[in-house]
Formats: sequence, structure tokens, C-alpha cells
Amino acid sequence: MTSYLAAVFPAPNQPIEFREFPEPELEQGAALLHTLYSEVCGTDVHLHHGRLSGVPYPIIPGHVSVGVIAKIRGPIATVNGDPLREGDMVTFLDVNETCNSCYYCLVANEPTRCPSRKVYGITYSANDGLLGGWSQAIYMKPGVKMIHFPKDLSPETFIGGGCGLVTALHAVDLSRIRLGESIAVLGAGPVGQSVVALAALSGAGQVVAVDRVAERLDFAKEMGATNTIDIGMPRADRLDLARSMTRGHGFDVVIEASGNPEAVSEALDIVRDGGRVIVCGHYTDNGSVEIHPHWQINRKHVELRGCWGSRYEHFHRAVAIAAQFGGSKPWSRMASRTYSLGDVASALASVADRSSVKAVVRVSR
Repeated sequence: MTSYLAAVFPAPNQPIEFREFPEPELEQGAALLHTLYSEVCGTDVHLHHGRLSGVPYPIIPGHVSVGVIAKIRGPIATVNGDPLREGDMVTFLDVNETCNSCYYCLVANEPTRCPSRKVYGITYSANDGLLGGWSQAIYMKPGVKMIHFPKDLSPETFIGGGCGLVTALHAVDLSRIRLGESIAVLGAGPVGQSVVALAALSGAGQVVAVDRVAERLDFAKEMGATNTIDIGMPRADRLDLARSMTRGHGFDVVIEASGNPEAVSEALDIVRDGGRVIVCGHYTDNGSVEIHPHWQINRKHVELRGCWGSRYEHFHRAVAIAAQFGGSKPWSRMASRTYSLGDVASALASVADRSSVKAVVRVSR
């Protein structure tokens, strides 16, 4: 019987284990991918530390991946109506099993809050099979939405952007950037780097990346940042610098992508009166922060929105954007190093200690 090797988080704060899984028998409408790449991101660090609720350990991590269809059962097509075949290179929406019948799906139009929602690499147990990307193969359950790679899109470019690109696209959509506006991006990790790139592509006149890691700030300039702010300087000096960059008004849009609670308060300080603040860095509970509703929100007439997760449309468009702009925006170099599946613990450690912006696992069998 064919079997596949996968890396497993057996429980929070436990060493990664490697386990063999039997090849699944395909249901009608299912497929099996041979994994090419899977990413390692901040969410995986949080999963390893047990900081997300409702995770059914043991799990096979890896929620955004690229693979080649090795087996398929029954006719399956993309949303464009194109048939999926063995040998096709694809990625897929990691979110699955939203019900399309509950209040959140049909009334609130917020399927990321559907109580039936499942996510590859996060909310599927390893006891249920090959349902995460840190594995030689991934089982595509019936209904999983796969997306063809355009012929001019390399897997390295897409996985370099990965879930950060998808999340950034959702955040930039919510921000409603207009031509010539000034944008500040708090946090220059994977999400922040893609926010910088997408804001520049959206016609922002000024894009300022804010972080404390010099290498991340340098890379942000390659992604399209017109200026940077080092948060190593005192907060009062940072605020003065932000105001001087905007003729004293503050930024039209501030997108928080750091995961630091203090960044939310700072975003409200540096946004202009009547500006927009998007919070997308707090996928897990990083703690609380004190804000002043009168001075930071009400009196300034600030629009404040949260951004958690993504929908199919963001994955679909992210593939097209990576194909069109991957030559000018260096997503392929976002991951400073590619790791083997057997060395995934080192990849996880590099993300945890911020020695890399992004880590990618190259999977081979």
C-alpha cells in the first residue's frame, strides 16, 4: 500500500513528529495532490504554542500549499468551468465546508465566521488523514476549490506570497485605497510586505512601512514602499515623523499587520481625521491594549475595521495578481530560505525568532 510522510504537531509545545499515512481511497469528487511547496507562517508558530482555540491536535500543519494533481475521481472543474486533470499544478482555498445556509453565510455575508468552517492545516485533525500541507500528499475533499496556475506563474512566486498575499488582498480591499493617498503599514512581515506591494499597485502616492527589523524595511522598499519608519525610535518621535511625512494631517489609511496590540493604538494615532484603519495582524489573541475612544476614534471620525481570514475570491485574485505582477514585486524572494520536509522544525524556528520574513517547505517524495 502506498504511504506518505507528513510532519505532525502531536500537541501544543511538543516536538514535531513524522508519521506515515496511507494513501486515501478517493471519494467521488475528490483528488490527491502531490505536494510541491507549503508555507510556514506566524499562524503555524501560534499553532505550535497552542494559542489558537478549537484546534484538534494532532494536526498536519500547512494551510497554503501548491501541488500537482496525482489522482482524481470523477469530473471536477474550477469555478471558471475548466476541467481539472491529473498532472495539473494547482493551489486551493484552505477554507472548506462553509455551509452556505447559516446566518453568517447568507445574511451577514461573512463566511469566515460560519460555524461549520474548516481549514486545512489548522482545524482538521491528523487522525482524519492527509489534510495539511506539511506532507508529501494532500487529500482534496469533495468540494475543495482548486485553482489552476497560469502558465506564466511559477510556484515559487505564489508560495512566496502565500497566505500573507491573500490576507493582504482582503485588507487592501477593505481599505478602499484611492489614487494618490498616503498609506502606512504597521509590520513588515509576510502580510505587511504584500500590503505594501498591493497598496503601491493600487495607486497609493505614499506607502510607508513600519517595523524594527532593518532587513524587512529594506525588502519593503523593493515591494514598493516609498519610505520607512523604524519602531526602535521612541513612540513620540515616530508620531512626529509620521506627521511630518503627511504635512501634519496623518495617513489616509493605516493597515496594522504586526500582531502587536500596541500597533492598533498607534494606528489610531497616525491616521488622519476621517481616515481608515484596518486591523489584520491579530489572527490569534495577542492581548489587549488601552485606547481612548474620544481622542483616537470619535473626535477623529475614524473608520475602524477588522480583517480575519479570507474568502475564495481572495485566493482566486491572488493567483492572478501573482502571475501578472510577480516580475515587478519579488514575492518569489519573500522566503529567504527553502527547507526540506525533514527540516521543517528549523523553518518553524526561523519564523518564530523572526530571522526570516517567510519560510517555505519544498516537499518531495
